Amino acid sequence: MNVGIVGGGAVGLTAARDLAVRGADVTLFEAGTIPNEGESTARAAGVLYDAFAAPEDARVGARAIERFREFSGTGGFEFVETPYVWFARTGDEKRAAAIREQVPRMREHGRDVAFIHASELEERYPALNAEDIGVAAIARNTGRTDPGSYARMMAAEAEKNGAEIRTETEVRVRLDGTAADGKPQIFPDDDHGEPFDAIVVAAGAHTKRVLAEAGIPVALKPYRVQALTCAFDADTPMLYDATEGYYLRPHPEGLLAGDGTEEVESDPTDWKHASDAAFETAMHERLAHRLDFEADDPTIERAWAGLCTATPDYDPLLGELRPNCYVAAGWQGHGFMRSPALGEAIAEDVLGEGGIPEFDPKRFTGDEEFEIVEGMAVD
Repeated sequence: MNVGIVGGGAVGLTAARDLAVRGADVTLFEAGTIPNEGESTARAAGVLYDAFAAPEDARVGARAIERFREFSGTGGFEFVETPYVWFARTGDEKRAAAIREQVPRMREHGRDVAFIHASELEERYPALNAEDIGVAAIARNTGRTDPGSYARMMAAEAEKNGAEIRTETEVRVRLDGTAADGKPQIFPDDDHGEPFDAIVVAAGAHTKRVLAEAGIPVALKPYRVQALTCAFDADTPMLYDATEGYYLRPHPEGLLAGDGTEEVESDPTDWKHASDAAFETAMHERLAHRLDFEADDPTIERAWAGLCTATPDYDPLLGELRPNCYVAAGWQGHGFMRSPALGEAIAEDVLGEGGIPEFDPKRFTGDEEFEIVEGMAVD
């Protein structure tokens, strides 16, 4: 089977590797480099957890963590064990109730999660200020990593198993197949199309544009998020403040923290890559409140923006959209952390071995009106 993949992010690369391992003839096209420093994988947070309450999300999360562990130690990629804690502040009854409801459901699906008291958090992590935490939970089958290292490792594994990866190659897609006996085609240039038995469009924020050029509408909106790193040398878990909607995790530079979600659609070809001053100020105040930086305020080392993609129901578009044309996009900020499982699932779908029915992209017509909602939000 001859498969063309558009997009060299974590999901596309995983699919390329898994298809190649199963004997498919795979060609992957990436418009930039691997990792592409301007796109989603390279700018991802690197937070990895399986703490999901919905059954399909719990299955995908569990499989993703399992595979991250399997690949750890390969080609410079490392899965670093780190607990994940999420909480609602005292007085935030809406999100506190949501966390109280989530944890039992997660446990029903076999997730290693539990409630944890604020005093225990402060005892375990002396640099953490937990006095305003009302309800908190901790997940233990969790970790962190450098997303770029995963992309580089997976590209090497794909090539080792026979896949061809073409970087710096922007393409367009045609499904009419007039020059290829009905097969879909990928055009690396305007004049020469390459036919494939199946194509997978996993182009992140560019997926909507690539498919629109082929005459296929999809219910997908790119949106902008922001993150930064700062110096910090005390022990801390990965944290998500559900009340204020920001996260932080240990990082080689100290800490990585982010939110800055813009709930408006972004143009993936023309968007602001730099962070906003208001975001940096807000995160500075949050970090200074949450953690003990001793005599010094948080010192921002780097700050940037990236793009995520939203769908009407917050679930991905993963599967066959048109005959022999598959889509893998719409991660709501959870794409990288689930990429080993999502890439595996789309590869299996292409080979007729399965897929994830709940994520079937044909559940939408592509002309739905919907609002963008931040992907990690606890409601």
